[in-house]
Amino acid sequence: MSFFKRNNPNVLGVDVSSSAVKLIELSKHGERYRVESYAVAPLPDNAVIDNNFADIEAISQALRTAVERSGTKLTQVALAVSGSAVITKIVTIPDSESDDELEAQIEMIADQYIPYSLDEVNLDFSVLGPNEKNKSMIDVQLAASRRENIEDRIAALELAGLKAKVVDVEAYALENAYGLIVDSLPEFGPEATIAIADTGANVTTLNILHKNKVIYSREQGFGGKQLTDEIQRRYSLTNEEAGMAKKHGGLPDSYIVDVLDPFKEVMCQQIGRSLQFFFSSSSQRTVDQIILSGGTSSLPGVDALLEEKLGTPAIVANPFSQMTLAAKVKAQALRNDAPAMMIAAGLALRSFD
Repeated sequence: MSFFKRNNPNVLGVDVSSSAVKLIELSKHGERYRVESYAVAPLPDNAVIDNNFADIEAISQALRTAVERSGTKLTQVALAVSGSAVITKIVTIPDSESDDELEAQIEMIADQYIPYSLDEVNLDFSVLGPNEKNKSMIDVQLAASRRENIEDRIAALELAGLKAKVVDVEAYALENAYGLIVDSLPEFGPEATIAIADTGANVTTLNILHKNKVIYSREQGFGGKQLTDEIQRRYSLTNEEAGMAKKHGGLPDSYIVDVLDPFKEVMCQQIGRSLQFFFSSSSQRTVDQIILSGGTSSLPGVDALLEEKLGTPAIVANPFSQMTLAAKVKAQALRNDAPAMMIAAGLALRSFD
């Protein structure tokens, strides 16, 4: 299964996180994109554990629900594996006369970088172009993931009547989606360094882009489930009731001061800590912009708080702000879900490669 497959007919962008399946279908008219359909369907606890598909049947049921809610007719899918499940490496090799020669070189060199037998992995590569320092050499991006990571995803799709057309890497999907919001940012110039902090239910991933390419990625165990658990504990609710209350309100007045504000403080600390890890591993000491994505970034005021704490401009991502919408797409619902749809949107863009 290709990580870098090109020339696809339209595909559904499908992001399976630990808490939900997110699906989006885009079309393109001239230079403008249009949202044809989208849906979000919740997943039961423990269907996805540590980025592994632990309950394929439950995931396929959520996929079926999302397809039904969206009304899409597409069955070809682009989906992704998380950075922790993928080994990526840029290698420099002599330019080859033929594709067969190139593939043979890649297999030989991949053996040095992948800590598994090549029989146990899905391996793919993308030629990035001539090496800057030596024009007789080329830079090649390698990507490899354990075979079962890919096979479980394909199995869940097939049970839902869908077919995997592209398997990508989440960081590259975010990189793609960044192109949808770059025009709404201040002009930082070609050397800009942008941080995308993606906070989901269980994991926060910091991706650093430089010259529009991901140069750093780090996951940490922090997410919106900690807020849900605190609501559940403090107000004696079920997990489902706590999740609904977090999203739709109805909690006591004291909730904001006692629960929500402290959680937002911790969220900002976690993002700040991830940025410090990046600064300590690179020559850079600042980023130009922080973009918040993932469902948890929808919490009111978290972007302003982060900007205040870190002194760096921060915005909440909306990859659809410049798009038109099909009549069946509810604008307010999509706006609410937009920060959580970055990876799905980046995957849907693979239709237009």
